[in-house]
Amino acid sequence: MNALLIAGTDTRVGKTVLTMALAAYWQTYCLPRSLGVMKPIDVGVGDADRDRYAQHLDLHQSPDEITPLRFEASLVPPIAAAREGQKIKLEKVWRVFDALCQSRDFVLIEGVGGLGTPVTAETTLADLAWDWRIPIVLVVPVQPGAIAQAVAQVALAQQSKAYLKGIVLNCVQPCTEDNILEWASPSLIQSLTQKPVLGCMPYIADLTDLSKLAQLVSSLDVERLLPLPVPG
Repeated sequence: MNALLIAGTDTRVGKTVLTMALAAYWQTYCLPRSLGVMKPIDVGVGDADRDRYAQHLDLHQSPDEITPLRFEASLVPPIAAAREGQKIKLEKVWRVFDALCQSRDFVLIEGVGGLGTPVTAETTLADLAWDWRIPIVLVVPVQPGAIAQAVAQVALAQQSKAYLKGIVLNCVQPCTEDNILEWASPSLIQSLTQKPVLGCMPYIADLTDLSKLAQLVSSLDVERLLPLPVPG
């Protein structure tokens, strides 16, 4: 599958940061190969992520191709949809995703919440990744409790038989090296989960600085994240 699902341990852990950074890296180093970006389901008032992708990335996608399903309530998707008298129509999401995969060399997908987040009453995000055969990278925030969150999410991915390529740590606030080692020790996470930690994204406040974002990705294990080799 020419796609990557960017999931997190929860909301507000850095999925958008990593999605923007990988897209910036691609559009800096991997052209003329084409890229698609999706946030298949979004909840909460406003279109900040969709608009950010549309305005700052050279995608040539309509708003509905970036986010096929949107609901106003800041709740998990099936409950947010029910508030509006709707149901989650995954077939609509699949059609958009499949079309992007057919027309683009690679597709980045920002997930909703953590791997256990329900996308329907019967299906979690981890289940969807397995059903659609989409590899996952897990974003783990550098904060107290990060190690336990990482272990739980990896266990859930294994239970759902989803393919987790690795873990990226993300500094949700300015962090020191000691913070990283104490709150999200890469060696301990790798030992407990048997999954590689592919690097750590430092805190960045400006998600419109594409050159800076691309530079930060260069410090990650890019060859495991994207289908092209690191440029020489």
